[in-house]
Amino acid sequence: METSSKKRIIILSATGILLTSLICLFAFRNVILCHIVDKRTTRAEQTYGLQIHYQELRMKGCNEVALQGLSIVPNQRDTLLTLQSVNVKLSFWELLKGEIEVRNVLMNGLAINFIKHDSIANYDFLFFKRQQEAEPQPVIGSDYANRIDRILNLIYGFLPENGRLSQINITERKDSNFVAVNIPSFIIENNHFQSTIQIKEDTLPQQLWEATGELNRRDYTLKASLFAPEKRKISLPYITRRFGAEVTFDTLSYNMTKDKRASNQLLLKGKAKVNGLDVFHKALSPEVIHLDRGQLCYEMNISGHSLELDSTTIVDFNKLQFHPYLRAEKEKGNWHFTAAVNKSWFPADDLFSSLPKGLFSNLEGIKTSGELAYHFLLDIDFAQLDSLKLESELKEKDFRITSYGATSLSKMSGEFIYTAYENGIPVRTFPIGPSCEHFTPLDSISPILRMSVMQSEDGAFFYHRGFLPDALREALIYDLQVKRFARGGSTITMQLVKNVFLNRNKNFARKLEEALIVWLIENERLTSKERMYEVYLNIVEWGPLVYGIQEASAYYFNKRPSQLNTEESIFLASIIPKPKHFRSSFAEGGQLKENMEGYYKLIAKRLAQKGVISEIEADSIRPDIQVTGAARNSLAGENPESSSPSAEEQ
Repeated sequence: METSSKKRIIILSATGILLTSLICLFAFRNVILCHIVDKRTTRAEQTYGLQIHYQELRMKGCNEVALQGLSIVPNQRDTLLTLQSVNVKLSFWELLKGEIEVRNVLMNGLAINFIKHDSIANYDFLFFKRQQEAEPQPVIGSDYANRIDRILNLIYGFLPENGRLSQINITERKDSNFVAVNIPSFIIENNHFQSTIQIKEDTLPQQLWEATGELNRRDYTLKASLFAPEKRKISLPYITRRFGAEVTFDTLSYNMTKDKRASNQLLLKGKAKVNGLDVFHKALSPEVIHLDRGQLCYEMNISGHSLELDSTTIVDFNKLQFHPYLRAEKEKGNWHFTAAVNKSWFPADDLFSSLPKGLFSNLEGIKTSGELAYHFLLDIDFAQLDSLKLESELKEKDFRITSYGATSLSKMSGEFIYTAYENGIPVRTFPIGPSCEHFTPLDSISPILRMSVMQSEDGAFFYHRGFLPDALREALIYDLQVKRFARGGSTITMQLVKNVFLNRNKNFARKLEEALIVWLIENERLTSKERMYEVYLNIVEWGPLVYGIQEASAYYFNKRPSQLNTEESIFLASIIPKPKHFRSSFAEGGQLKENMEGYYKLIAKRLAQKGVISEIEADSIRPDIQVTGAARNSLAGENPESSSPSAEEQ
């Protein structure tokens, strides 16, 4: 009996203490809240150089926070943020568990201003490096699944089920230029939202956008769509002024769902879709690039050490559809990347009719028949670069070109007009054929010169079909090892296509167009190998405004192309990669530098293997030439840093 009484006393005492604590906590909740917030704001002010003020902060009941008159002003800068009022209602039970789950938000009068005058901005504190803490910070492991899951849970937790956000204004201003985004009302009702967005920019007329979507933390779902009323196009602000680009589209939509499969397994599924996309930037194309329809249906698997885009992912690109696979994994500090695409047989015209207009100008309007299949694999293990795998193969079945588009891809087969460019500016235009006084037929060029250039640039030219996968693989390995673009791996066909058909803008799209044109020319035999090599030797640059072998022979040696000897031929082959820097191959006395000897021996050995010269002659080859042409006058100047190819780079 006495024991039971003691237990009741203990329980009643504990209950009393708990109730007293809860009563005290409730009574002093505003004091505690203000103390916590003031402590955090003081730390932010000291760390980032800010002045943070608010008029009133209090709790209504147990789970509602009200804030009025908030302002954030960086020291000696323009005001960054002001907020008239916000009421946030939280889930009481989640709050007891230490989790934040927003149920309802009422916000009014949020203004964010990003202002920059000359080089001074009111947001530059965001990019300042924070001072190192006195105590070393623990190393955070690369548990990508849990880290991304925590971030998404935090985001979903702040997404309210209901709310109204009124008079939101976001402004970016740099001197006299500005972009202003005004959202009069952003309404969230039962996890669904809608809003009208007003856009003003000093260089564009005012725009109206419509945004709709769903925010559902119960299902971990996010959906959003953006479009303009009356079927107008949306024009993205700011990027024209910042990047010189113009981007417009009809509609843009995105959705994502999170699924936590295990403690270290996360699955993200969703869809991104754009219709009527137009992009213009002079670095991409002189014309507007147009994409009718683009869609990505993705599944991303995230584990502790890897990110993987599953092969069930579908990319729709106009008429073309394919399944990409991407994987990035980090082990022991080294990354391992894998990318693959396998596209089984499909109508060939689906590929060419799906190419964005304005981006592949030479292929616009081309018509084809037959079928194509494509295989691609890139596997890079940075712990073992020599194990790199690179596979790319476009196969055809009954393929043929039924009609050319904007450009006749067979134009190299006959005489055509060639234009040489310097830094994107045309400097010389001349015909490639008998009507040009500087044109030299292939059989009128020294066989030694022909073979020297081929062995230096593309020894398998007459045997491959435009590409050398092994050479591209070795070039990529070497570039990754030296961490710069040291080797290109281009074949003579690729160099020809780049110079004859393409603009001088270096970008990924141009490389794709180059690869497609090379494949078409080689696969369809649109120009013979002999004619391609003849064109190459008649347009290749061999010095400042020196184009073609006839001009080069006269410029350096005052000879005709048929009269070149072995040493002269090897020299001309050596300067093709950087023809304007030919003086770097010479010493002050006008003789070739000693470091050219390795290159000479390498090419001479290859010439002997091909039977163009004898083994005895190859052994006697030395970097010894006499410049007797107009180039002799240039050798009197200062020699630049050496840029001639080494034996290793060959």
